[in-house]
Amino acid sequence: LKLVVHGGLKLTVIGMGIGLLVALALVRLLSGLLYGLNPMNLTVFIAAMTLLTGVAVFACYLPARHATKVNPVDALRQE
Repeated sequence: LKLVVHGGLKLTVIGMGIGLLVALALVRLLSGLLYGLNPMNLTVFIAAMTLLTGVAVFACYLPARHATKVNPVDALRQE
């Protein structure tokens, strides 16, 4: 369970890092189109990253928990 969740979260953190860099680069390019708004709103970035991390934890945990309840001998026999 821990191995699967850790692997999924590792990919999530890598994806968020890349996404954050791309988002910061695009904010600079699109800042001229945002009249009256602060394009570097840290609250929005943190809220989005927190929400996506929660979804990723949930998406990794549920299948991993389900897989731990399967008898390994039965799973190998079906293969």
